[in-house]
This record gives sequence, structure tokens and C-alpha cells, in this order.
Amino acid sequence: SVARKYDIMNDLMSFGVHRLWKRHFVATSGVRPGDCVLDLAGGTGDIAALLLPRVGERGHVVVGDINGDMLRVGRDRLTDRGLLRGLGYARLDAEALPFPDRSFDCVTMAFGLRNVTRKENALAEIHRVLKIGGRALVLEFSSVREPLLKPLYDFHSFSVLPRIGKLIAGDDASYRYLAESIRKHPDQATLKRMME
Repeated sequence: SVARKYDIMNDLMSFGVHRLWKRHFVATSGVRPGDCVLDLAGGTGDIAALLLPRVGERGHVVVGDINGDMLRVGRDRLTDRGLLRGLGYARLDAEALPFPDRSFDCVTMAFGLRNVTRKENALAEIHRVLKIGGRALVLEFSSVREPLLKPLYDFHSFSVLPRIGKLIAGDDASYRYLAESIRKHPDQATLKRMME
């Protein structure tokens, strides 16, 4: 239900900072011309749009998402921007990727891993489809480290976000879920260990 209002809600929730995080994520990805990249949970296409200039004419980006509505939003948006070359789309489950072993130079996942039921399975699948020497990159929300900020963060997450979601997207439940999913997601150190 969040597909149509996804970007405006991200802007409102993060005060636009999510765009800077995504640019930094791609800028530090190490993706080079000719690379083949899988962007998981990439439905809206914003990471793919940033990756395309990096892979160049010889490279390829596959946008994968379990949510068909999100994929349609992303495909339409990228098509409207004239971004057609070097792009593929796949409706898929990150826990059972439909690609052969060692298919990709890089697999990215921005703000999607916390929504995966069995994270270990998804991480194993990412590892399986990466070429030797390939890179797995995850951009995700996590717990607040600074104790003084935690009450403010919790108020924003559990009180403000659902209200904004109800007002803008007509959906407060999805934004309550967002706050809960962030709280339940492994912290940075734990996720790092899971990825090693």
C-alpha cells in the first residue's frame, strides 16, 4: 500500500536525508563500468538510477523486489526519465534468488533487509549469486546508539510517523510496522557478523 507515496513519505520521514544516504551508498559502492549489479528491494528504482551511470553502457542493473506494485512504480519512473538501457526487472524473493551462482559483481539492498523474514537465508543467497571478489552492500536503519536521542527517536518513530502516514498515504499501519521493524532489526555489529 505504500508504493504510490513511497518517495514523498521518505522525504517527510527523513527530512530528505535519505537521498544523501543513498548517494553516499552508491558513491562508496566500488561499482565500475561493465559491472552487473543486482539491486534487491529496489522497487522504486532510486538506487538503480544512481548505479546506471557507474556501470556504463557495458554494465547492467537488475532491479529486484518482492512487491510488484513497487516494481511498477520504479519501472514507470525510470522509463519516464529515459533510463531504459542496461536495466532489467525481476519480481523475486530475496530468500530464493532466481539467478545462477556467481552472477553479479555487486548486490545492493537499501532499506529492505529488515523486511526479510529469514535474513540469514537472504544473506546466503546474496553470497551465492555474487562473483568471487564481489561486494554485498546493505543500507539499513538501525537502533539509535546515543541514549539521549533515543526518546526523541522513539517519539518520532512511534507517534509522528504513523500520523504522517495516515495523513499523506492514508496508511498508518505500514508506518507503525516500519518503526517496529527497525526496532527488531539487528544492530550494526550483529548485522556485520551475519554478513561475514
